[in-house]
Amino acid sequence: MTGVTTASPTDQGMQRMSYFVTGATGFIGRHLVSNLLKRKGTIHVLVRKDSLKKLDAIGKKMGWDMKRLVVVNGDMTSPKCGVSAAQVKALNGKVKHFFHLAAIYDLTASADAQQDSNIGGTKHALDLAAAIGAGCFHHASSIAAAGLYPGVFREDMFEEAEGLDDPYLATKHESEGLVRKEQRIPWRIYRPGMVVGHSQTGEIDKIDGPYYFFTFIKKLREMLPPWMPTLGIEGGRINVVPVDYVVDAMDHIAHKPRLDGHCFHLTDPEPMRVGEVLNTFARAGHAPEMTMRIDARMFAFVPEGVRGMVGNLPPVRRFIGMLLRDFRIPKEVMKFITYPTRFDNRESERALKGSGITLPPLESYAWRLWDYWERHLDPDLFIDRTLKGTVRNKVVVITGGSSGIGLSTAQRVAEAGAITVIVARGEKELFAARDEMKAKGGKVFAYTADLADMADCDRLVKEVIAAHGHVDVLINNAGRSIRRSIEASYDRFHDFERTMQLNYFGSIRLIMGFMPTMTHRRKGHVINISSIGVLANSPRFSAYVASKAALDAFSRCAQGELSGKGISFTTINMPLVKTPMIAPTKMYDSVPTLTPEEAADLVVKGIIERPSRIATRLGIFASVLNALAPKAYEVVMNTAFELFPDSAAARGDKKALRGDVRPSNEQIAFATLMRGVHW
Repeated sequence: MTGVTTASPTDQGMQRMSYFVTGATGFIGRHLVSNLLKRKGTIHVLVRKDSLKKLDAIGKKMGWDMKRLVVVNGDMTSPKCGVSAAQVKALNGKVKHFFHLAAIYDLTASADAQQDSNIGGTKHALDLAAAIGAGCFHHASSIAAAGLYPGVFREDMFEEAEGLDDPYLATKHESEGLVRKEQRIPWRIYRPGMVVGHSQTGEIDKIDGPYYFFTFIKKLREMLPPWMPTLGIEGGRINVVPVDYVVDAMDHIAHKPRLDGHCFHLTDPEPMRVGEVLNTFARAGHAPEMTMRIDARMFAFVPEGVRGMVGNLPPVRRFIGMLLRDFRIPKEVMKFITYPTRFDNRESERALKGSGITLPPLESYAWRLWDYWERHLDPDLFIDRTLKGTVRNKVVVITGGSSGIGLSTAQRVAEAGAITVIVARGEKELFAARDEMKAKGGKVFAYTADLADMADCDRLVKEVIAAHGHVDVLINNAGRSIRRSIEASYDRFHDFERTMQLNYFGSIRLIMGFMPTMTHRRKGHVINISSIGVLANSPRFSAYVASKAALDAFSRCAQGELSGKGISFTTINMPLVKTPMIAPTKMYDSVPTLTPEEAADLVVKGIIERPSRIATRLGIFASVLNALAPKAYEVVMNTAFELFPDSAAARGDKKALRGDVRPSNEQIAFATLMRGVHW
């Protein structure tokens, strides 16, 4: 480590040390060290051996004069912080200010870890400070020491704390109690509020406190325009303070005479309610604000037993758990939504009078906190959203994998390192596709199968499981489309049987075959390539759309059953794609269609993001319009039906098939307006 002195008995005996700091590599600690370096004197920092590189990196980032720092190797979990007897002797009488900041500031940490660090660590720090004869022990406590006290908690209050069932609240209270009982050396206690980032830079080192709700605010921004009014919770008053205010106040008060034995609230005297704080950050993040906020106390008339019973119902617990997971909010945080405590800070105000140290209003720096979080701490920044990160060495089965959408998708996942299994009826085309991908380094396997034959589906499942053990992703892409009006289908009932046999029964047979190993492993993903026609209810596609709609309905039901077992279902309502399946309808040669590569982009999106549904805006609009104004939508569909006649192939007109059939300008205009819909 460059530039940092490691303490030895000889070195320490030759130096006059003014400060000793535990937790110097922590967020508050590093800023306090920066302040202390503005004063005269050497700063000794307690650091574990495995944290020396971290200290050096922090020192460089903070711009410290490393020659003025002396490292004392130790460990907070050991007696006297693991400082050797020789070091204790050398430090004796040379420490004027002992700052104890090392602790766990994490609601989600285990009870044992908090007990060892917060209570055990404070005891060891007090023993070390007494052994070296420190001038004053400065203890960084927290407003958590008050527990969930209902009302105003003064700086001279301690025993009055209530609601200490939570391990974090209990250990912060008990550790402060150890300091208050200390008789060997003078002490001062500081209780900061909920510490957020620096008011000038926005910097913070971890997600905590109000930051837990930033993901929720960001998702609101993605779903709704900023002017959209939303419903929220008023909540209790939450005490937010920036780290620079906390360390400036601690530094000033610590050096002010005749304040030993006092406790100081480094808090906001006029704290905002939870709803106001969230709205402040919503404005900073350009998200919609909670226009109407409900006070949780209005539900107090409901008996506590009834509330508890409802809250413990399995569906309620699972739904709440799902929301908290999606928004990355620890359940431990929810109890503070109705935080009942306010803090008097008259002692701090008197101590800070004339110093120029004031608490900035949250509104003035919230945008800096949001900007820093969005650039550096947003959990979405650390998710591997690449296809390679999702499918590398995973078994991906793609039906209809020898051409069109299936082939383009197979090429993408094979290139990304997946164990790619392609399935199709035609052996020659299938094996050619396999060999081409293998020549490029892909791990590709090909299996011929007629997926309209249930026995062949079962054979395929057995062969794939025997060869690969399991399937991670099943993409049901193989399908049959028939474009024919109902009037032209009176004597063609087999059209409905054929589409249902392949599009529905074949897909279900594979899902049912691969699902046992997925549920056993508690992970798996089924992607069904459906059609925009299911959303648009396209005329002339009654057989095709009905078979795809049946698969959609199965997926929705299955998702409700299997989501708890780690299984995901994704339905892709694919718009019109230029593949061999639409070739018989010559009109499609002149209307807008997706390329197989563009369609594969949607499949890749489904693999990576695992949404329940992927659809185009037009498909969603058509579905909503049909639900809101079914008669008006019926007129649109009938207009399309009359405008686009049955194809020559559908009519069985072999002469017309040989002719040059060109679409009219009206047909092209309508198809362009309704881009991607089957007509």
